[in-house]
Amino acid sequence: MTDTEPNNALSLVLINLLKGVLYQEQDPKTWQQLMNLQAQVRDYVSVLGLELMLDEAEGFAWLRTRNTDEGDAELPRLVGRRQLSYPVSLLIALLRRKLAEFDAGGGDTRLILSRDDIVELMRTFMPPGSTETRLVDQIDAHLNKVIDLGFARRLRGQEQMIEVRRILKAFVDAQWLEDFDQRLQAYQQHISPDAEETH
Repeated sequence: MTDTEPNNALSLVLINLLKGVLYQEQDPKTWQQLMNLQAQVRDYVSVLGLELMLDEAEGFAWLRTRNTDEGDAELPRLVGRRQLSYPVSLLIALLRRKLAEFDAGGGDTRLILSRDDIVELMRTFMPPGSTETRLVDQIDAHLNKVIDLGFARRLRGQEQMIEVRRILKAFVDAQWLEDFDQRLQAYQQHISPDAEETH
């Protein structure tokens, strides 16, 4: 092994993490390098105001902005926050709930849904009056955004099949899901055509 190899390995791990989520299954070699260089990675990213979030059991890692201690100067954000539209937030919440139900059932570790399953999940919450084609197009657009965010992916060779990525559990915790469920019920009552007038 040459002297430059460890530095190249550290650079490779850091670049992958700065680009987004690192998955063990997608890149086992870089994942192993992360395991070997974990302390160095943590030290390096802390200088940038970031912290390494690592879930060895689920096989993914990502960087997030570190909370500043009281009295410390606030650093500019390197990892930006994204404002999500209501339908995208809704789809993320519905997929997270599906993942919780799937995990409770035991069995396989990969939750795979068809595009039609996802359309059915969302249909109840979409405003009435849309044509079927328009409705499916809207849901497809929201699904593509969720895929861009890294919370789901299309299966290679089976574009209509979607795998819900397990990192969703790290971003959407049980408390957030419970709060969202309550807002969802209120929203559903609001858009229901036979909802009673409340004012």
